[in-house]
This record gives sequence, C-alpha cells and structure tokens, in this order.
Amino acid sequence: MIDLNADAGESYGAWRLGDDEHLFPLLSSVNVACGFHAGDPLTMQATVRRAKVHGLGIGAHPSYPDLPGFGRRILDASPEQVYADTLYQISALGGMCRAAGVPLRHVKAHGALSTRAWTHAPTAAAIAQATRDYDSALPLVVLPSTLLETEARRLGVPVVLETFPERAYLKDGRLAPRSLPGSSIHDPQEAARRAVTMVKEGRIEALDGGFFEFEVETLCIHGDNPSAVQIAQAIREALAAEGVEVRAFSVPVPRL
Repeated sequence: MIDLNADAGESYGAWRLGDDEHLFPLLSSVNVACGFHAGDPLTMQATVRRAKVHGLGIGAHPSYPDLPGFGRRILDASPEQVYADTLYQISALGGMCRAAGVPLRHVKAHGALSTRAWTHAPTAAAIAQATRDYDSALPLVVLPSTLLETEARRLGVPVVLETFPERAYLKDGRLAPRSLPGSSIHDPQEAARRAVTMVKEGRIEALDGGFFEFEVETLCIHGDNPSAVQIAQAIREALAAEGVEVRAFSVPVPRL
C-alpha cells in the first residue's frame, strides 16, 4: 500500500494553476495551499469540498508569505515568524475542513519553507511546534533524512515519509535544485518507473551518482507539473500492475 498525494488549490483569484478537477480522482491525499504562496478563501473552500467528494485525505500546505514567487524564495523569517505563519495557515485550512465536516489529516510545508527546514533546525522546529500546538495528533509529511524529520520526531510530532517520483534526487537525499538539468521529470512512464522503484526497493538513482535509500509512506506529484495528470495516471497503472494499492496513509483521527 502507498499514499499518492499532490499539491492542490494553487490558484489565486483569476489566476489558475494545475488541473485539480482531473487530478483528484487519481489521488488519495491532497495538500491544500493556504493563501501564502497560492490559494485564497474561495479556492481553499472549493478545494476542500472537491477533496471531500473524492474521499481524499486533506492536508494544510503552509508556505512563506510569497505570492509573487510562488513560495519558492527563501525569506529572512525568524523562527517566531515561521511559527506564527504556519499556525495561522493550518488554522485557516482547518476551519475550512471543519465547516465541510471533514478532518484535517496532515501538514506539509511548501517550497522554500520546506527546503529551508531540511537544513535549518530553528525553522524545522517552528514548523513542527506549530503543527503540534494546533493538534498533537496531526502528522507532518516530511522528506526522509532531513532536520525537519529530526525536529518533528524530537517534539513528538507524528511523521509521514515522502518521496517525489517526478523530481530528481542527489545522493545525500536532497531534491536536486530545479536549476539543474534533469531535476524535474515530465515523462509519465519514467515517473511511473521511479515510483515503482521507490515503493518496491526503497531507493532511487541519484542525479550525482549512486542511489539514495529511504523509507516511504507517500508519493508526491507537484500539481503545477504540466504533466501531473498523465504522471498520476501512469503511476496508478504501474503500481496496480505490481500489486500495490493506492490508499491514504493511516493516522490517528484528528479533531474536526
């Protein structure tokens, strides 16, 4: 069994990104933008309602406050600011879920906020603390072998380990910077092959040679990948052929 998630609700006003309508039926979980890198109240509400229709696990996807940069620029934010911004975004999405009658099931940091937390313990601790203070049963989706995983475990926050079949890795476990050739995979069959290798073997070829080995509980597809729907379909078919069921990861039932 494996969870298949994607970032969702990454629109703002008249600006639209991603194809949630066609992507959602192929997923088991979604990470919903909370207004800081994308999303607005109406988009958040609509995304939660759509996820409910498809029976998906719903997570908050907090970011640095960076609409112009889509949350992919590291900002000079203190741990106190990161904590407050993260708690604010989780609370906003949690309120949308409560109104829709569905639980908020996880938290996953977006973009540069996540990247910063991989190697900067104060940022990682702030994200984990905000998650725990909102709901101590709420898990944090993390990249394996990062300080975000370390700090979450230190604070007693449940973790769900994630990998990306449509992103390249370096052998130290970091995602390859998007500036490097080959860092993003757009071919659905290659992404599907990587997904099967990740789930069945617990490793993937590194862009700089060798392999990165890991545990994995959820696979992520970036909703802004132009091939996201085709990649999700190919991954579902490849996993089914290997006898792997796609299903939302199990967590303690968070509060409504």
